[in-house]
Amino acid sequence: MPQSQRPLFLARRSYRRRRMMDAARLLPVFGALALMLPILWRAPGAAGGRSTATGTVYVFVVWALLIGLAFVLARRLRPAIGDEADPPEPAGPTLRGD
Repeated sequence: MPQSQRPLFLARRSYRRRRMMDAARLLPVFGALALMLPILWRAPGAAGGRSTATGTVYVFVVWALLIGLAFVLARRLRPAIGDEADPPEPAGPTLRGD
């Protein structure tokens, strides 16, 4: 099999970490869309319409779910963020002007 046609192997840990980072990036987009859904509901007096109380409960449930999902994603990504936040050590001796 030629080199260009061989399947690319990704380590399971880094693959999952990248998908979790993708989920963290998309969470605000999905959250915004979910919070805008009550705008599309019919007026309370129309046939099949929902009340304002239903919309309010929906918004707060979505809000709580978004907070919970963000918490879970942050906890699972904490080791990956810590690895990237550590600055690399300098290669050679450093000169200080003390």
